[in-house]
Amino acid sequence: MPITILDNEHATLWYHPETKIVHHQSHQPISGEPFREVLTRGAEAFEEHGASKWLSDDRANSAIPPEDAEWAENIWVPRVIAAGWKFWAIVMPAKIIGQMNMQYFMKQNKERGITVQVFSDPDEAMQWLESQ
Repeated sequence: MPITILDNEHATLWYHPETKIVHHQSHQPISGEPFREVLTRGAEAFEEHGASKWLSDDRANSAIPPEDAEWAENIWVPRVIAAGWKFWAIVMPAKIIGQMNMQYFMKQNKERGITVQVFSDPDEAMQWLESQ
C-alpha cells in the first residue's frame, strides 16, 4: 500500500514501500513553494527509505518558472541523485509548453545518468518502474 506523504490542492505525493518508488501527481500547474515542497518531501523519502525511482504524473502541470527550474537543477537534482535516484517515469503535461519544459529536464537528467522513460498512462509508467 502506498504511503501518502503530501496531499493538497497542488499535488499528491506517495511513497510505495514495496517497490521503493516516490510518485507525485500534479492537480494543477504548480510553482514556487508548493512545487519545492513536493520535490523536497520526495527527496526526504528517497533519503529515508533508499528509493531509486520517481514517477512524475504531470498531466495537469505546465511549464516551470525559471527560478524553480534553477532550484530544481542546482539543489534538488544533486540531492536526489546522491540519495540514489536512478529511474524516472514521466507522464507528460497535457499542455505543449509543459511538454517542452519537461523535454529539457529529461535531457539534463539523462546526461546525469538517470534512465528516463515517457508515458501517456500513469499505470504503464508504474509498471515500467516496477520492472526496473
